[in-house]
Amino acid sequence: MDQGAVRQADIADVPTSFDASVVLLDVREHDEWERGHAPGARHIPMGEVPARLTELDPDAQLFVICHLGGRSQRVAQYLAAQGYAPINVSGGMEAWAQAGRPVVTDGGGAGIV
Repeated sequence: MDQGAVRQADIADVPTSFDASVVLLDVREHDEWERGHAPGARHIPMGEVPARLTELDPDAQLFVICHLGGRSQRVAQYLAAQGYAPINVSGGMEAWAQAGRPVVTDGGGAGIV
């Protein structure tokens, strides 16, 4: 299989709750995360992913998200090359918010994308 080919998921196909077996990896920068993120998402900024790879379970279903889908696509391609089976979230957090899904801050309040 072409390692550059990463599965894409429309926002409707992305779960709304996450646990050890289903991970939503948010690769946006710290300031973007602080403004608002999906409840239950795991945050590893794009530049930190190589150093923090061990934090990701290769057996988990791994959805990768950023603001619009570009950075998450690059991270997903990197993860695929490392033996993971990531799924890029098309449209990113913008699509998440437009679909009416919750966006929260670390304090638990309403966030913005």
